[in-house]
Amino acid sequence: SPIPSLKREMRNLSEECSLEPVTVSMAYVYFEKLVLQGKLNKQNRKLCAGACVLLAAKISSDLRKHEVKHLIDKLEERFRFNRRDLIGFEFTVLVALELALYLPENQVLPHYRRLTQQS
Repeated sequence: SPIPSLKREMRNLSEECSLEPVTVSMAYVYFEKLVLQGKLNKQNRKLCAGACVLLAAKISSDLRKHEVKHLIDKLEERFRFNRRDLIGFEFTVLVALELALYLPENQVLPHYRRLTQQS
C-alpha cells in the first residue's frame, strides 16, 4: 500500500528539515483524516502528504520565511511535484480538514509516542 510508504517519506523529510516529532504526528493525523474522508487518489496522494506536512509545520513550528521556503523546496524535491500545485493544494486540504488544524492531544499522542520510540 502506498500510504505507509508516504508516511515514511513524510517522517524522513521532516527529520531532514529538523521538524519536531509533534509536527510529524500532526501531519499524520491530517493525512489520515483525508484518507478516511476518501479524499486521496493516485493523482493527489503525494500532494496531500506534502500539504499535510506543510500545514503541520506552519501551525506547530515557529518557522521563519526561509525555513518555510526550505521545507517547500524539500517537499517539491522529495515528492516530485510543482510548488505551485502544492501551494494551491494546501488550501484544498485546509478546507477538507474544515480549518481544524489544532488537534486534541488524544489524536496526536499515539503517533508521537510511536515516533519518539522509533528514534
